[in-house]
Amino acid sequence: MQKAVSHFDYLSQALLQRVARLLPSTPVQKSETEFQSNGILTLGVEIELQLIDHVSLDLTPRAEELLAATRHLHTVKPELFYSTVEVNTAKCATVQEVEADLRATLDGMKPIVDRLGMCLATTGAHPFARYSECRICPTERYLDLIDRNQWLARRMTVYGQHVHIGMASGDDCIRYNNFFMNFTPHILALSASSPFWQGEDTGLSSCRPTAYEALPTAGQPYTVRNWKNFEMLYESLKKCGSVKSLKDLWWDIRPSPHYGTLELRICDGCATLYETLAVTAFIHLLAYWFHEHASWLENISSPQHWLARENKWRAIRHGPDAALVMNIDGKVKPLRDDIGEWLDRLSPYAEKLGYQSYLASIAAILDRGTSSERQRRLFRKTGELKDVVRFNCREFSDQMPDWTATPPD
Repeated sequence: MQKAVSHFDYLSQALLQRVARLLPSTPVQKSETEFQSNGILTLGVEIELQLIDHVSLDLTPRAEELLAATRHLHTVKPELFYSTVEVNTAKCATVQEVEADLRATLDGMKPIVDRLGMCLATTGAHPFARYSECRICPTERYLDLIDRNQWLARRMTVYGQHVHIGMASGDDCIRYNNFFMNFTPHILALSASSPFWQGEDTGLSSCRPTAYEALPTAGQPYTVRNWKNFEMLYESLKKCGSVKSLKDLWWDIRPSPHYGTLELRICDGCATLYETLAVTAFIHLLAYWFHEHASWLENISSPQHWLARENKWRAIRHGPDAALVMNIDGKVKPLRDDIGEWLDRLSPYAEKLGYQSYLASIAAILDRGTSSERQRRLFRKTGELKDVVRFNCREFSDQMPDWTATPPD
């Protein structure tokens, strides 16, 4: 009886909505690319969580159970695979608000996850899980994704952190997009947490981006100069069937006009809340710096595609130890040094926003090791990837990197 009533209610609501669309007073539906500003330099953060069986330490397809048990939290969402959930913050003004929001959700999830016999991790990849054994959530959008991209999409058992920054307009969104294209190596290197894949050491600091880059609408975004150019590009991609919606643009950075944001998607999933907040603050401070130094883009040459691609590759391979290519003459500079110089430039903005501790966290990550470095040190010590998974789960639970267990060699 309950099912019949629910179905009747659903049909009634659908009929009412259809009638409402016919009324003269109904507003015209907004264009998909109409930019709807909802605040300037606001923040929103999304983190993707691995669901891990407490005994086997493998991924477990129990998202439906967890989603049902955490419905009251309102911020835990389904993802492409049943072994993944996503946690979203509300719109925040500062990283301190992001911290409070994420802590409330993660603290609320902890006893539920323990009761279900699971543990969680947020590293960019699970060290030994097989993507061929992961079950896909059969929503229409995800099934379309699989149908179009086949094996390439099935490999995407990887985990990221997305940071939304509120923009005043579409044109502003493109300007900030072009600014942040210069910092994708920095952000990726700091968040690097996926050295292992399918039970093997990849030799990379971050293997996660390589799972995306094979997709035709993923990886580095196409360069445009203004919002009109972006709209024209999107319409072309849609008309030829490359995408069905803006969500099919799996770029490292992409405009999100519905939310009124620029979405940075380059990050590996940060292993701990400590690192999540540090990387978010670094991104936010860069945005504040550019807000007052908009002419910076006019004074530098836009990186040629090969140069931007090379620098991203170097961050994938070497993390913070990469040598950044600075110009077409081949001049290089240690990425660590460039991040350090930007930390100095951002220091006055950190004081204004109260982000000094978050900047100190960035310095600590550079000095004591990223998640990829910590995982690799532990594996060299024990030779067991299950130990690495236990370590990742413990770090996530503690919300802090455990540098004492993995001191530099």
